[in-house]
Amino acid sequence: MNKQKFISKQRKRRSNHVRRKVRGNAERPRLTIFRSNNNIYCQIIDDESGRTIVSASSRDKDLRADATAGNCEAAAKIGKAIADKALAAGLKQVCFDRGHFRYNGRVAALATAARESGLDF
Repeated sequence: MNKQKFISKQRKRRSNHVRRKVRGNAERPRLTIFRSNNNIYCQIIDDESGRTIVSASSRDKDLRADATAGNCEAAAKIGKAIADKALAAGLKQVCFDRGHFRYNGRVAALATAARESGLDF
């Protein structure tokens, strides 16, 4: 098995491990994170209907920073933005789905900022 295929299988296994415990529904949707080298994306998904309720990313025009978007400060801005959008949509509680990413650095900064802005998870 080549290395890239092995890495892909390991990521999928880690994602399934987290997803098995985290299930979103209409009253408590899932806040999911994707972190690339340069940007960070998050969205709140209702798993019952299979649709995205709100989303935010470091590529949004109003959230784009002058400096790099791949740092903890940018992740904190995204966390605050997703919390504000969720509260405006009438959501107070969400389930946090970190995917295959470890809970440190940018992922932790986004989660902390979302909690401080009023989301409950």
